[in-house]
This record gives sequence, C-alpha cells and structure tokens, in this order.
Amino acid sequence: MAAEDRLDLPMVGERQSLREQVAHALRAALITGEMRPGVVYSAPVLAAQFGVSATPVREAMLDLAKEGLVEAVRNKGFRVTELSDRDLDELTEIRQLIEVPTVARLAGRAREEEFERLRPVAEEIVSAAERGDLLAYVDADLRFHVELLTLAGNVHLVEVVRDLRNRARLYGLSQLRERDVLADSAREHLTLLDALKSGDRQAVQHLMTEHIGHVRGIWAEH
Repeated sequence: MAAEDRLDLPMVGERQSLREQVAHALRAALITGEMRPGVVYSAPVLAAQFGVSATPVREAMLDLAKEGLVEAVRNKGFRVTELSDRDLDELTEIRQLIEVPTVARLAGRAREEEFERLRPVAEEIVSAAERGDLLAYVDADLRFHVELLTLAGNVHLVEVVRDLRNRARLYGLSQLRERDVLADSAREHLTLLDALKSGDRQAVQHLMTEHIGHVRGIWAEH
C-alpha cells in the first residue's frame, strides 16, 4: 500500500463491538475527506491498520454501503461514493429546511439549563479546531447538533439529519485548517447557544442558515 494511501486510523478496543468501532472510525475518515471519493479501499488492508481481522471491517463497510457512503467493488473492496455539486446543494437545502426552523423553535429561557449542558461540547469543537484535530472536530460537531436537535423531541428528525450529515461529509475541513480559520467556524456554535438562551428566534434562524451555508461554501472551495 502506497504511503499516501495509508489512513491515520486508531487502534480499536473492546468497549463497543469491533464492527461499531470500525464503522465509527471510517465514518470520521469519510467526513473529513481522509478517505477520498472514487478510491477503492481493501478490507484486509484496513483491517491490518486497525489491528483486527477483516470480518468486522467488511461488516462495517457493508453498514456504510447501506447508508450510501461507499459502494462494493467486486473482488476489490469498497469505493467511496462521489457526490456532485448538485448532490451537495440538495443535501444542504434539505438540512436548512429541517434544521433552521427546528432549532429556531427551541429558543427561549425555559431551556436555558439544557443549552448550558451543550456548552462544554461547543467548547470541545473550538478546542479541536484550534488543535487542528479534524476527527475530534467532526465527532464533537456531530454530538452538538444531534443533542441540540434531540431537544425538539423528534427522534426520526434527528436520524434524518444524522444521515444527511454523514452523506454530505465536510469535504473542505482540511483547507479550513490550513487557512487557520477552522476555529472561527467552530465558535459559531457558542454564538448560537447564546442566541438560543436569549430567546432570539430571528437571530437563531439567521445563525443556523449562515452556519449550514458556510459548510456548503467550504465544499465549494474544495
């Protein structure tokens, strides 16, 4: 395996099933763009990097295939699904239609304590951005948005958004890190919490629209 094709993957342990741990690590690599669209990855080669057998890696890859993130290539492995500009525009539009009004409706002092419980996660996002740790950034960012949407009480909505975010993947994060502006994007989460606590629905709506739009802008610059 060529050096440029080797992925920076963590070793996996025993707390979750190997299949779940491998799937989580691969999703993170997909989201950050470390696993590149169009490239075919071999389960045995990835398994060697994880330090596990090929079986949980194949199982994890099949899970990702069901989510539309990769596709099986007969006798070779799995290819990362490529997304067109139109795909990304449509995914962004769906996210804005769902997330912007849902989060705006949460604004208000009645949920102040719940918003404050999300502040450490928002600070994790900023900290990861300042360190340039893309995997930690993506993990904390996903947790923040999922936990925030969970407050709306609609489990199906949360799963739809999780799926959309997984499918879209943040293609341009590495470019943002290189331009040293990833932390600016990360701080939007803290600003959003302040607006939610103050009950300013209009500000929340604007911030959410801008935040999701920034992500699409990042893709466009990739």
